[in-house]
Amino acid sequence: MAAPSPGTAGFLSPFGAMALACLSLLPAGCATSERPRGTTDTLANTVANFDPKQIGKADIDRVADLHRREIFASVRVLAEKLYRRNPREWKKGGHASVEAALDRLLDPRTGWRPADAAGRRGTDAILLALSTDFAGDRVAVLIGGLGGMLNAAFEEKTEFFLPDELDPQKIHNSARNLEIAAWKLANARDAAGSLLLLSNEPAQGGQPANLSFEREFGKMIGNLDLLANLLADKGHRTIARVTQSIATAVFLPVPSLR
Repeated sequence: MAAPSPGTAGFLSPFGAMALACLSLLPAGCATSERPRGTTDTLANTVANFDPKQIGKADIDRVADLHRREIFASVRVLAEKLYRRNPREWKKGGHASVEAALDRLLDPRTGWRPADAAGRRGTDAILLALSTDFAGDRVAVLIGGLGGMLNAAFEEKTEFFLPDELDPQKIHNSARNLEIAAWKLANARDAAGSLLLLSNEPAQGGQPANLSFEREFGKMIGNLDLLANLLADKGHRTIARVTQSIATAVFLPVPSLR
């Protein structure tokens, strides 16, 4: 590279001289450090897909978001499986199909309050759905009760940010209530001894048992227990654990904000 003319050099600051020196090295050094192919596109995609809401979230908020999504996805799975095993229930509501019944039941505008629940919410609705003298849509009221209880445990929120706080005791109590609900669902019978709602299928005719309902409940319980322990650890709180027989257990309190 040609040296600058004396006239030009007179106007160069020390930083300008350093810049010229660096430019003179480009062919030998700087030119070899090219950006890896595709880096620009990847960076652009990352920026384009970045959700500004993430700035207002702590790690525990993102964990709570994930667990809530998984748990309510399981609620939907349970609702569909119960309706398919018990088609008489969705027909009670005059729905044209299982899908139509699910759309109505899981519509967020209903606030987990199906019409047949007669104003009962949470665990009260679960008890109503599995009572022998109830004539309404048992699946809708059971799922409405489960969803309402879980929604109360998550403080009626669908997403969590820095100011939000979840109560690990309420999350823990919800897990225990799911255990009780699963047992009641599998054992509640009418006066003739028939199950009020069909769920798990015992092994018969050489076919293995279908325990998919039990597994779905297990996933939800595991998610809740893990989240409760994480919240308690983060907040240095102790969870009160009650030991009781599942067959005679009463539902634990999960108070709603409303």
